Amino acid sequence: MEQGILLSAGADIDFMIHGVFSYELFGQTVWITTTHVSILIVFMVLIGFAIVANRTMKKATDVPGPFQNVVELVVEKIDGMVSGVMGKHAGRFANYIGTIFVFILISNISGLFGLRPPTADYGVTLPLGLLTFFLIHFNKFKHQKVKGVLKGYCEPWPIWAPINLIGDIAVPISLSLRLFANVLSGTVMMALVYGLLSKIAYFWPSVLHIYFDLFSGAIQTYVFCMLTMTYVGSAIGDD
Repeated sequence: MEQGILLSAGADIDFMIHGVFSYELFGQTVWITTTHVSILIVFMVLIGFAIVANRTMKKATDVPGPFQNVVELVVEKIDGMVSGVMGKHAGRFANYIGTIFVFILISNISGLFGLRPPTADYGVTLPLGLLTFFLIHFNKFKHQKVKGVLKGYCEPWPIWAPINLIGDIAVPISLSLRLFANVLSGTVMMALVYGLLSKIAYFWPSVLHIYFDLFSGAIQTYVFCMLTMTYVGSAIGDD
């Protein structure tokens, strides 16, 4: 609580990242921060859900129970989203898109449970953007070959090549900053509410949590995954 892992109560709550503890590694001081702790909690939740889902689906029945319904609904909706954007290539990317979708969504809504959302740290969103960047260019070179990639940079005229190159470099930056800024803004707003209005912050902040954590978090998750699928689909082209 005092290290800022939770945003729940107290007059000294802030939205900054804090060190929880440190250790020495090869003569360097390495800090474990509140972001690491939040990510660990999110991972434990996802792993626990995956284990229970796996055991449930191994014993799946024709008349599904509540949990089986939830698992089937999640898989069906993610598969439908990927298929709607990527068409015949959906099967190759459904697992990746599903993984980042669930991770980002749980990270974004973790503020509902008092955690500082991991995605409010640019050190988390930037690697996600870079993963998409490498996936885009891997598929671009795989399907368009070097000649096709160079041709794409020179369209509509060769003089546009530097601008097209800058546009490619901007992709991971724009993806990561959009997600980071939207989640951080919600975290800052809730920290200000609890820090400045702590004496009257009872019940009504739940409405703000629903908007900043649940609604905005779900929208940003969808936008990140939709842009990822669009960029990758564009890189594959008409292959």
